[in-house]
Amino acid sequence: MGAARTSGGSIFLVEDEVMIRMMVADMLEELGYSIAAEAGEVSDALRLAQSVDFDLAILDVNVNGKVISPVADLIAARNRPFIFATGYGSSGLPAEYRDRPALQKPFQIETLARTIEQALNRTAV
Repeated sequence: MGAARTSGGSIFLVEDEVMIRMMVADMLEELGYSIAAEAGEVSDALRLAQSVDFDLAILDVNVNGKVISPVADLIAARNRPFIFATGYGSSGLPAEYRDRPALQKPFQIETLARTIEQALNRTAV
């Protein structure tokens, strides 16, 4: 059943840099995912995290100088999987979420696909 989940599904994408967000959205669509919602600000991300239905979230760790933890907390409370995207390595992740999958920026489409699969399979266990 894990293989069926690697293609398809909806992604909530939080990234403050528009060009990176567009590039990641293109990668996700190439992998067969749809974009449920996008945000470039923590305030927008908080609102969307509460109201939008999605299968997985990809969260930039540092959004315009603000840490993403409140959004991650909301998504965790909804019992939805999420992945961090960071240019700072795992040491840049919020301490309470260091066990979560993380993408080191910049990343390739193959790494993105593998990390999404790991995150989705982690919740299926």
